[in-house]
Amino acid sequence: MSTITKKDLALLVSQSGCKKNLAAKMVDSLFVAMRDSLIQGNRIEIRGFGVFQVKDTRPKPAARNPRTGEIIYVPARRKTHFKPGRLLKEALHQTRELAPGEETAAETTAKTTAETTAEPPTSQSPGPPGPTGS
Repeated sequence: MSTITKKDLALLVSQSGCKKNLAAKMVDSLFVAMRDSLIQGNRIEIRGFGVFQVKDTRPKPAARNPRTGEIIYVPARRKTHFKPGRLLKEALHQTRELAPGEETAAETTAKTTAETTAEPPTSQSPGPPGPTGS
């Protein structure tokens, strides 16, 4: 997994046949339009992808500053929220092909469990049997 930047997105868009500088302008324009719409309080719905919206937070009259321990007031504010759409959720939940040498979390867990529950090999022979209670 890696981080995809706006430049990377523009490069991906340019692979559809348009010039790189035009793709970069399109990506920039899209993000500016989305940002401006969210600032105005609009909800952005992209079918199959998800919904971006602005939500108001409640004020917190008794928050605590972790450094000083002082009780402070945190005013209400606005925050962005993204809710993925059904198609995006389904695509994310599909199993992906693993790279050579890569294993799933279930396989890693199974190996770890097997290693911790397996009895360690003993190099000594068992001792004489203990006395019987008769």
